[in-house]
Amino acid sequence: MSRWLVSKRPPGTAKALFRGGSVARRRAPNAKDTSLLVTGEVIVVDDVAAEFSERVIEAFHGRPGDGFSLALSGGETARRCYERLAADGADQIDWWQVDVYWGDERCVPPDSPHSNERLGREALLERVGAANAVYPMRCEEGPDAYQQRIAQAGRLDLVHLGLGGDGHTASLFPGSPALEADPGRLVVLNDDPTGHNRFPRMTLTYSGIARARLVVVTVAGEEKAEAFAAVRRGDPACPAARVRAERVAADGADQIDWWQVDVYWGDERCVPPDSPNSNERLGREALLE
Repeated sequence: MSRWLVSKRPPGTAKALFRGGSVARRRAPNAKDTSLLVTGEVIVVDDVAAEFSERVIEAFHGRPGDGFSLALSGGETARRCYERLAADGADQIDWWQVDVYWGDERCVPPDSPHSNERLGREALLERVGAANAVYPMRCEEGPDAYQQRIAQAGRLDLVHLGLGGDGHTASLFPGSPALEADPGRLVVLNDDPTGHNRFPRMTLTYSGIARARLVVVTVAGEEKAEAFAAVRRGDPACPAARVRAERVAADGADQIDWWQVDVYWGDERCVPPDSPNSNERLGREALLE
């Protein structure tokens, strides 16, 4: 699923919430047309935090199994969203069924005011009082440990992201190495090559984000207007515009037991398996990974 929820505030200010997935749109009265070139739905709302809370609760009740996996974000918009979710979800979500992850983290101590973990604990976890499991990112452990944890989780039920004024989402910055991470990499360490965003980071890659059943991106503030416009255009130079909620083999992901499938190739070029001309590479990137 994919949705943008846009709120027109005082002149020049917009708030939005994006959900990854289907194409549909509904508009609030007097709202301008906000059709996108990217796949998604746009909804104009008065209160992004309230809409975010409603969508998380909806996703929890629509979960396919007993558990529910939620990946958190950072920033002041995220803080407001989590505080509202803690209030609304206190008696609507069984938090003992919820596993909490993070989509990205700054390489700072967990009690740092710059820590996304600290934000998530203060705004959400300490308010609801419980969760089945909490899995913070730890830069000192390296990305492989968190990669393994995400891989073991299978599909994440909901990944929450934000949007930076430069078009970054999670910690996928313009021109950074993480944008071209191998499709098999779900988690990497990354830096902003411009230096505008402080601290080294750990972040989900596009492949990691694509494991979500639902991607929600919340946007607020006049300073995000140009980045939001770039997402609407589908500008490939804008990292957030490259986020897709569709998972590889999504139509069969919940219906096929892939451990029971033997994979063969009907033909192959006589090239190394990592060659861009290799059918094996194509199959691994597009399906197996």
